Amino acid sequence: MNWRSMKFAALAALLAWRPAAAQAHALTITQVQATFDVPGILDVVIDLDLTSLLASPEAYFALSNARRAEQTAAIERLLPDIRAGLQLRCGAEKLELVLDRFALPRGTQADFLDPGTDKFATLRFTARLPASRAPLQLVVPYGARVAVPVAFTVHVPAAKIAATSWVEDDGGESEVFFWDGVAPAEPTAPARAERAGSDVQGSTRSTLPATRRDGAPWYRDLATYLQLGFRHIVPEGADHILFVLGLFFLGITWQKLLAQTTVFTVAHATTLFLSTYGIVRLPSSWVEPAIALSIVFIALENVFSPKLGPGRLAVVFAFGLIHGLGFASSLQEVAFPQHDFLFALLGFNFGVDAGQLFIIGLAFLAVGWFRHRPWFRARIAIPGSLAIAAIGLVWAVQRIGFYWFS
Repeated sequence: MNWRSMKFAALAALLAWRPAAAQAHALTITQVQATFDVPGILDVVIDLDLTSLLASPEAYFALSNARRAEQTAAIERLLPDIRAGLQLRCGAEKLELVLDRFALPRGTQADFLDPGTDKFATLRFTARLPASRAPLQLVVPYGARVAVPVAFTVHVPAAKIAATSWVEDDGGESEVFFWDGVAPAEPTAPARAERAGSDVQGSTRSTLPATRRDGAPWYRDLATYLQLGFRHIVPEGADHILFVLGLFFLGITWQKLLAQTTVFTVAHATTLFLSTYGIVRLPSSWVEPAIALSIVFIALENVFSPKLGPGRLAVVFAFGLIHGLGFASSLQEVAFPQHDFLFALLGFNFGVDAGQLFIIGLAFLAVGWFRHRPWFRARIAIPGSLAIAAIGLVWAVQRIGFYWFS
């Protein structure tokens, strides 16, 4: 270990010292549900995190605890941005969303500061449907100030239809929904009762139906969940990227890489499934610091014990279990369909693995050409591992301080 390596690690630690790194697995989405239950009227429920529309998470927390009149005034100020960012259109006609009522999330200030905690405001709107009965579509324009991806669900209770499509990024559009001939001419009794008895006061999030149009194939949305899993690694999974790079710097041969990544994939897939089904679950206050410390351990082991053996594989498996718990916490925000839940979860997991392989491929393109040179370990592998360890240590300190002392 030389002085140049130490300086490189110190610089990496300084670059890592930022509040955004204090939380590992965050996948914030927006959910929009459009329901046809009254002739000529569309009921719209939007669940979104208002942090990006307010000055700060502290401002969001203050708003959630403000008097009702202050909350109403604030929501009215935010409505133009919400309507501009989430546009419902029937053909070329943009529907006018009229706010009916809203509910803000409740929680501690630490909850609002934590990027991994749900902070959904629920806004209920009505919109008059056009006489043209043109197909319905959600449009998210470029520069929209709402979290993406957006899950857009169209619900027709009388026909037992709930079709979900996704808008991956701003500048995107959902699939169109042909409601002509499907929406009921008369409101059903259950729909009237539900409409009369609903009250969002005290709620924090609506429940989206999680089935799709009867007879639609399960693989219709598979690509979407693959993309969500990939996106959770690239570009949003900084901690996972560093862990994979830690595996890379030890297992520079394909055999070593394959052994480590296979063990890691099996481990995190195991706890991903168990946690999502509620069999195993740990609080983020334990999981997030442990993930950061796993990065430190793997990176330092590259420096001081650069051998691949059963002990290393056991460590990788153990840390894979921890990372799986982190993934599961983020999946609480994803609207997986109940009907094909297993396929959606598999799609997400394969997307995560694809992101992992993508990072390994980039690392090979960057420095893999030199892996057989005698100076590779001293000039690349050790400095790179020390930089990863330094960043992981900074994140561990930040997360321990955030979860345990804030």
